[in-house]
Amino acid sequence: MSHSTDLEVVRVEKLSRAYDAHYGLVDLDADFPKGTVTMLLGPNGAGKSTLISILSTLSRQTEGRVLFDGKPVEEGSPALRAYIGYVGHATMLYPSLTARENLAFFARLYGIRDVDDVASGWLETVGLTRDADRPVEEFSRGMAQRLTLARALLPGPRLLLLDEPLTGLDQAGVSLALGLLGDVRDAGAIVIMATHDLRSTAALADRALILRRGRKVFEGPLDGDLASIYHTALHGASR
Repeated sequence: MSHSTDLEVVRVEKLSRAYDAHYGLVDLDADFPKGTVTMLLGPNGAGKSTLISILSTLSRQTEGRVLFDGKPVEEGSPALRAYIGYVGHATMLYPSLTARENLAFFARLYGIRDVDDVASGWLETVGLTRDADRPVEEFSRGMAQRLTLARALLPGPRLLLLDEPLTGLDQAGVSLALGLLGDVRDAGAIVIMATHDLRSTAALADRALILRRGRKVFEGPLDGDLASIYHTALHGASR
């Protein structure tokens, strides 16, 4: 399933997020164009999860704007949620339901037809057919992460937000996940992935946004080795 209306660009302007004792993001400007994978990089506490949470509409900025194709985003907008796939630190799965029941539940939320066929198709895609009727509470972390990816990809998102999506996956799972993300990018979606795993994800990356203490220290297409760009950006920002 895919949306008839593509999303051409997501933009943030002067974006800040204040917490009680500090800022999670400070005056951030950035663009995320259609058909690209942007790696969101930075040390722990740099603001990566904060930015993804704001882009997902699950939380709200203190200052600044988020624009989808030039239109300001309102927190929790149901219309916008239909465009967004999200993988966070929590799986957002129902532990007492089976894998099949979880996907069927989310498919119905998105108004997807042929729920059973769609759920079965995604279970096969992520390698969980044999475990389709087991409750998720019996799953390993890697199995749950595969199912989480399937949940996020169900609606054919035009914006896919991923916060450490390779957590718990073995090498086969990592290869599967990166292949699926590449397919989503090639279908014209905007993919933004926060990760510390530069080695596994470098080949997938088109662009990078590097944060340090909530501030941007690099943004742009990748012309060279991702790890080198990352370390150079942080070294320069620390001076």
